[in-house]
Amino acid sequence: MVTDPDRFKDALLAELQSLRAFAISITGNVERADDLVQDTVVKAWTNMNGYTEGTNIRAWLFTILRNTFYSDFRKRSREVEDDGAHASRLAVHAPQHGHMDLEDFRRALAQLPDDQREALILVGASGFSYEEAAEICGCALGTIKSRINRARARLGEMLSVTSGADFGPDADSYAALAGADGGGAKTD
Repeated sequence: MVTDPDRFKDALLAELQSLRAFAISITGNVERADDLVQDTVVKAWTNMNGYTEGTNIRAWLFTILRNTFYSDFRKRSREVEDDGAHASRLAVHAPQHGHMDLEDFRRALAQLPDDQREALILVGASGFSYEEAAEICGCALGTIKSRINRARARLGEMLSVTSGADFGPDADSYAALAGADGGGAKTD
């Protein structure tokens, strides 16, 4: 519980630059990052009694920012903004191969232990650095790296991935063009 709101405010303001840099790194957009930081500050200030004095305010604020980002991301992914203009400019391969690859990947990802899946998603999909992921997860940097390494290796085993393998419709097209012997199209 916060007993000195002025000290809390000073600690909060001291973290704004770090929060903004972190928000930019995960959103990739300065305006969205500023909105995310603003939402984080409002939530922190509104819930200051949820903060325990003497604990790491930076970790508490980054957790609020991270949770806000994921909540907003989930909301946006459910929203459909389709006027057809964007879709009309896209060239798309037949969805069967990509869809099946994605489904295989989702099933394999779901089979990973929670700690490995979380680390892989934070770094691989959400764009966090290893250091940021370690801080968010509350563990050592080496632990995050180890979790990601084990997760990648396990996914490779489950998906029967060999080094340098290609996936999706392009891989099938190139294989067909190369022919069964891998020598490419013959010209005489």
